[in-house]
Amino acid sequence: MARLTILRYPDPRLHTIARPVADVDERIRRLADDMLETMYAAEGVGLAATQVDVHERLLVMDTSEARDHPLVLINPELTWCSEEMRVAEEGCLSVPAFYDKVERHASVKVRALGRDGEPFEMHAEGLAAVCVQHEIDHLRGKVFVEYLSALKRDRIRTKLLKKAREEQRDD
Repeated sequence: MARLTILRYPDPRLHTIARPVADVDERIRRLADDMLETMYAAEGVGLAATQVDVHERLLVMDTSEARDHPLVLINPELTWCSEEMRVAEEGCLSVPAFYDKVERHASVKVRALGRDGEPFEMHAEGLAAVCVQHEIDHLRGKVFVEYLSALKRDRIRTKLLKKAREEQRDD
């Protein structure tokens, strides 16, 4: 397995709409495994392929407290969303060190293919519901900061660009 490089906002590649995975083959399984390793190393709970510059509909997540229940969702589709909405603080591995409140559906149902290529459905609530909606947004080319005001988004963008310039200078 290998750790992958996570794209950082405002990288324009984060706005690429992912295409469906055509075949669940060894390449896709290896990508899922590498994404899980990358997500765990970065102490995240979810990661979309878009975030590692692979523009295919694949996401991984693990919202378990013990961090021992990895999920691989290939070609995920929301099939139902509750009318009830919840506001929760979100962060993102592509927007490091920034957190803000985002309104999302309180519970959702998702249909996807697993790592084995077999179809499955899952019902998600709480953190799992937030995570799967957040990661599916990435596959649609949307970053969570787009739910924030233009002022907050611009402030985050400016700080991350400044940090990237400082890191380049240090290299």
